[in-house]
Amino acid sequence: MNSLIRKSVQAMSGYVPGEQPKVPDIVKLNTNENPYLPSPDVQDILSMVDIAVLSRYPDPLCMELRKAIAELHGCGVENVFAGNGSDEVLALCVRAFVERDGAVGYFDPSYSLYPVLADIEDVRKKPVELNASFGWQMPENYAASLFFLTNPNAPTSQKFSKANIGEFVKAFSGVVLIDEAYADFADENCMDFALRYENVLVARTLSKSYSLAGIRLGYCVGNAELIGAMYKIKDSYNVNYLTQEIARVAILDQNTMKANVQAIKETRKMTLEKLSELGFEVCDSQTNFLWVKPLGITAKSLFEALRKKNIIVRYFGNDARTKDYLRITVGTAPEMFKFLDAVEELIRDL
Repeated sequence: MNSLIRKSVQAMSGYVPGEQPKVPDIVKLNTNENPYLPSPDVQDILSMVDIAVLSRYPDPLCMELRKAIAELHGCGVENVFAGNGSDEVLALCVRAFVERDGAVGYFDPSYSLYPVLADIEDVRKKPVELNASFGWQMPENYAASLFFLTNPNAPTSQKFSKANIGEFVKAFSGVVLIDEAYADFADENCMDFALRYENVLVARTLSKSYSLAGIRLGYCVGNAELIGAMYKIKDSYNVNYLTQEIARVAILDQNTMKANVQAIKETRKMTLEKLSELGFEVCDSQTNFLWVKPLGITAKSLFEALRKKNIIVRYFGNDARTKDYLRITVGTAPEMFKFLDAVEELIRDL
């Protein structure tokens, strides 16, 4: 049977998403979902859907949705690509911008999908290792066809300097995809780079700040030629009708998104302070999660103990760079109080 499967696919490891346990009363803090409801306009648009429309294919170019995104970011529709989650955006970038003898670059640690996408296309990987405090400096004479620059970074939660990113993209000869999945939780972003530099794309998702992980909508903004190349190779109807409509009305309602983001930022601050009081090492977060190194208990032991209390966080134990840390999604205030109470009880019982 193996003879029927490409050797590169046989050799690779697939991406492993965060688990989605179906357990009652669970405190789910492992996949960076938004705990608040999306825009009420989403419910309204769903109630108005004519089911007869579902017998037809959706707009293959997502024009009405792209107009809303273009208006939000002050660009033209030709500068916007809409995809089936930002993961499709990332995958298409590898297919569109990396020759077979090219390479894909990314930070280590960062989003674990990046090396998988390179393996799928059987192209070289050129990770750039972050330093002990998860900062970055490019190696001399570094070159790649495409660089995925996650800002703020996941899983480390920190934002990189916009000035440093600007210097990098000006000097880099390939395409830079700035992955801004968490940008709405940060105090600045690089969206203006997408329209200033010909080799830069900035990707966003509705999964985090818009509370819409379930509809799978991501997009990127950038040079019209790069966007056009992605449209050449996408699936015929890559974004379904319901997703297009839900995403459009959610983007038009910035007030709900910003209110939810503000609530998360306030709860993030409270949780960070409480964990720091316990002596935990907590990285400064510009995301909707915290990157935490426990004190007095290993990350693995705390992960397993919390699980027994029906509290699920994310542990990346298969990597020496991340095995001492936990990634903790910021939930509602009651969820975070329950989490903190459980942590304090576990620490007391050591």
